[in-house]
Amino acid sequence: MIFLIVLVVLVVLFSVTSVKIVPQAEAAVVERLGSYLTTWNNGLHVKVPFIDRVRPYVSLKEQVFDFPPQPVITKDNVTMSIDTVVFFKILDPKLYTYGVESPIVAIENLSATTLRNIIGELDLDTTLTSRDTINSQMRAILDEATDAWGIKVNRVEVKNITPPAAIQQAMEKQMKAEREKREAVLLAEGEKQAAITIAEGNKQAQILNAEAEKQQVILAAEAEKERQIREAEGEAAAILNVQQATADGIRMVREAGADEAVLTLQAFEALKSVANGRATKLIIPSQIQGLAGLAASLKEVVADDAPEDPKGA
Repeated sequence: MIFLIVLVVLVVLFSVTSVKIVPQAEAAVVERLGSYLTTWNNGLHVKVPFIDRVRPYVSLKEQVFDFPPQPVITKDNVTMSIDTVVFFKILDPKLYTYGVESPIVAIENLSATTLRNIIGELDLDTTLTSRDTINSQMRAILDEATDAWGIKVNRVEVKNITPPAAIQQAMEKQMKAEREKREAVLLAEGEKQAAITIAEGNKQAQILNAEAEKQQVILAAEAEKERQIREAEGEAAAILNVQQATADGIRMVREAGADEAVLTLQAFEALKSVANGRATKLIIPSQIQGLAGLAASLKEVVADDAPEDPKGA
């Protein structure tokens, strides 16, 4: 009876120890009698007791390792400290298990040597401004080298670049000088642009003033021209009115049937009006002279025909 109980307990223990559950995003390498047998993915698995052995689980998630700073020397013999961050993922658990001893240490050492080789071909200024180039070169080299280990290097980032204290002070002075230089250049450019703007403004003002004066002269000339035209038109209208009135008078006299004597008398009246003026010399038409002679003759005839005064006057 006791033997049966012990046997049952042993069977249960062997069953419990033989059943393995592999979690999600992990894998297990199984060996049988010391040789690689298979790789278990996530799920429930059973091994043969005392014959099969399960190696430590391998994480299939992307992993990040921040390696400590590494001293490197640039092409111009400047020693600086650079630390990197490597992002990688295990694609083949078998190669990761059997490919290299201590894969993380191997990646760290490989990244250090690769970083020294890359920085050794760059000077200080190029190193400080070529992070993307350094990252790309390191990722390509590490990815190729870790293929045999079942590892895929996704990214490599240069975290910090720390030059010596003396170099940092020199760089700060250089940056300060560059900023002062840029400030002076910007001030000079600003003053130059302001002077150009002022000159352009003055030029435009002079052009506008000249255009305004020209326009004023044109308007004044147009006004004077219009005034002269209106005066000429007024004078012409006045002359036309006088001539029209004269023509109308002559027409009315003719229509009234005036004879030569009436016309002569009108001329005489006109001569009288002229004599009242300031003229010192008068030209008397022959018709008026004849009228004057006619008037004298009539006076003599009237005097001869008049009766004598009885009183002897």
